[in-house]
Amino acid sequence: MKTARQTPKLQPHALKDAPALIEAVFPAQKVSFEAQRERKAGSGQTLTALGSYWKGRKPLILVRAIVLGMLLPQTDDPEKDLEIFEQLMAFDDAGLARREPKLAPADIAQRIDLDNPWAFFSFSFKGDPEDTEEIESARFPLDVDDYPGLRILWRRDIADETRLELLAKAVATFSTYEERAGLCRRPEELDQEALYAPIWPAVNAHLGHLGIEAYSNQQLVEQLGILRYGHRPRVGDTFCGGGSIPFEAARLGCDVDASDLNPIACMLTWGALNIIGAPPEQRAKIERTQQEVAHAVDREITALGVEHDAHGNRAKAYLYCLETRCPETGWMVPLAPSWVISQGRNAIAILVPNEDLKRFDITVKEGASAEEMRKAEAGTVRNSIMVYELSGRVYSTPIKTIRGEYRSQGGVSVNNLRLWGKTEFQPRSDDIFQERLYCVQWIKNDTVGNARPEVFFRSVTKEDLAREKIVAGILERELGAWQKAGFVSDMSIETGKENEGPIRTNGWSYWHHMFTPRQILIHATFLKHGGSHPICRIIAAKMLDYCNKSSQWRPRGDYPEQLFSGPSMKTMFTWGARTAYSLRETMLAKFSAFEIRERFTVRNGRAKDVRVQRDLFVTDPPYADAVHYHEITEFFIAWLRKNPPPPFDEWTWDSRRALAIKGSGDDFRSGMVDAYRAMTEHMPDNGMQCVMFTHQDTGVWSDMVSIFWAAGLQVVGAWYIATETTSELKKGGYVQGTVILMLRKRPPGDRPGFKQRILPEVRREVDAQIEQMLHLNDETEAKMGAPVFNDADLQMAGYAAALKVLTGYTTLGGEDVTAFALRPRRKGETTVVDEIV
Repeated sequence: MKTARQTPKLQPHALKDAPALIEAVFPAQKVSFEAQRERKAGSGQTLTALGSYWKGRKPLILVRAIVLGMLLPQTDDPEKDLEIFEQLMAFDDAGLARREPKLAPADIAQRIDLDNPWAFFSFSFKGDPEDTEEIESARFPLDVDDYPGLRILWRRDIADETRLELLAKAVATFSTYEERAGLCRRPEELDQEALYAPIWPAVNAHLGHLGIEAYSNQQLVEQLGILRYGHRPRVGDTFCGGGSIPFEAARLGCDVDASDLNPIACMLTWGALNIIGAPPEQRAKIERTQQEVAHAVDREITALGVEHDAHGNRAKAYLYCLETRCPETGWMVPLAPSWVISQGRNAIAILVPNEDLKRFDITVKEGASAEEMRKAEAGTVRNSIMVYELSGRVYSTPIKTIRGEYRSQGGVSVNNLRLWGKTEFQPRSDDIFQERLYCVQWIKNDTVGNARPEVFFRSVTKEDLAREKIVAGILERELGAWQKAGFVSDMSIETGKENEGPIRTNGWSYWHHMFTPRQILIHATFLKHGGSHPICRIIAAKMLDYCNKSSQWRPRGDYPEQLFSGPSMKTMFTWGARTAYSLRETMLAKFSAFEIRERFTVRNGRAKDVRVQRDLFVTDPPYADAVHYHEITEFFIAWLRKNPPPPFDEWTWDSRRALAIKGSGDDFRSGMVDAYRAMTEHMPDNGMQCVMFTHQDTGVWSDMVSIFWAAGLQVVGAWYIATETTSELKKGGYVQGTVILMLRKRPPGDRPGFKQRILPEVRREVDAQIEQMLHLNDETEAKMGAPVFNDADLQMAGYAAALKVLTGYTTLGGEDVTAFALRPRRKGETTVVDEIV
């Protein structure tokens, strides 16, 4: 079989005007299932290792399906087109067999017809000897339960091809694709060459009339690009975000140009292409750098003596809480929603009144009783009220009262919290909220470095507090110099929808205030040793996410959670602080390996500033209530913006809020029009765009009509992919997926539209779309007991169908659609488009 990269004799531009496969057929249901499986894989997804704080990545399997669907042509045999497409996605039964289904030989024995099973299988039997002869002459299917003690195995001499054929037959016996694919590993988890190797004869036979002769996805993609555009296909993504679109397009064999206004997005995309996509020699260099930096950090922290006790035990985590003075009693009260430390070790914190100091000592107890655990669940913060008991009396004060919250004359909520200064890193003695270390999680000295070390929790000692003072002393001496060098953030927190919390709830006005002195020391040490390496900048962002004052301590599992477990900023009354030792796993993070050989670039800039010609644009743009990355990524930018290494030094390390496309209405529409017009102008006449879009608001969908009209685009296809479905979401009216809108340049010439003519056409298109989805619901409910689409999904699909009709017109009621699209909307105005949508 040919495996070398090759380009057979092809007729360039032979497919120049050929419609794309995705305009006619697309296995949306199978893509939906695979996309959901990938999203549910969590940390098992290929790109999340770079930074799981970026929540908006589209599934790689979805991107792969879109890019292939845009390049493959329609033939006069649509059924065969779909069959070949599913082979290219490993959705067919043979492909599923190669995806290592969890089917033991005993499972196969009960599912397939075989006259001579022992030519392929062997068995051992510990049952009744009289049954042995019966088993030796048995055929499949065989009810193994009839023979207790029967063990069926694959024969050692069976050929791989034969074994896969039998697996495919067994997989095919399951009634639904969901059942079949649910047994298998995801395509991205497997060796790509081995997964697709058997399909190329069928692919080449189907497309051979075009001159296609491919033996890998990369070869096929390059040849299809030559046939359509005269060269390897060039894909652009001007909202690259977490990098899934550029990465998967490049992995498939396209040349890629990725850009984003946000430098953190650019950094993650660069990491996807240059770290996960690195060749073996580059990967080895990256891993050496990680090891060198991790060892340097460990040596320095160990030499300072701030993570070891006198017995050689090493700290794994420090648990802190806020503390405040009760206005009624004058006592200092530690604040926590719960005093349970570890459910696995039955560890709790117990508050012991100290009459002399008018505060509570905190004692840590392991092996607490069930009753003690139950009592510890009730902390000193309940429903935003400080609650505690003293001398038999219960005192309660709202946290708002403690902060001194009130409404200003302008109606803005303000409070009495003092705003911390740029050079501060811990509260002053007279601040409303103090910060207190109340527990340390230790690793037993003789198990440090073991795969499963022995850990225990201990109350805070005088020696622990002395080590806290050592850390504070280091920061007193070094903070200014570290901030100047860029090892510690010196950037103020700018208020916004997502990140005003630290200022309002704690008085933290600079980003480094969200870190304890210990955490600042660790991050500064890591950046000091590794900040000149791009890989370490990416790892530094991961460390910041997992090591800050909003890292919630998880008693079920005994670890501090990441800040961005959801796409928003939050502050805590208690938190867990990882140590340099426990962050070694992050410093030495392992990444998936997929060598990318195609050309790619990553640029930092606005979507409307695209300057390169691309054949295809695939984008997942911001819209309305999407995640406010321009705000929350300032948490990372604050630490990474100074002295970035190449190529990060070519980017603007600022969130540039004013330039970000956000919200809805005129500004959103205008920014999006500029972006998509620029993309349209930088693609050939036979180019194509895919826009992934998810929203329920009819106003935002009307905006999308305006955007595509003004950009000179027409929707030529729409597919609904259930990317977010879970059983819980199905119970509510939540959007569960993404509409895939396929667009081409609107043909030249006039096509006038009038409301009376458009409405019937829209209704027909919408009815057809909804009818198709309802039919799918009926089939799915009959087979699986539940429909796949809910009311919200049907509503979204209806909007997409309306777009398909509307964007085909050049005038609406005599008004040019571009002028209509760009005209500012008056408040409360209902346009013709609003009515139709």
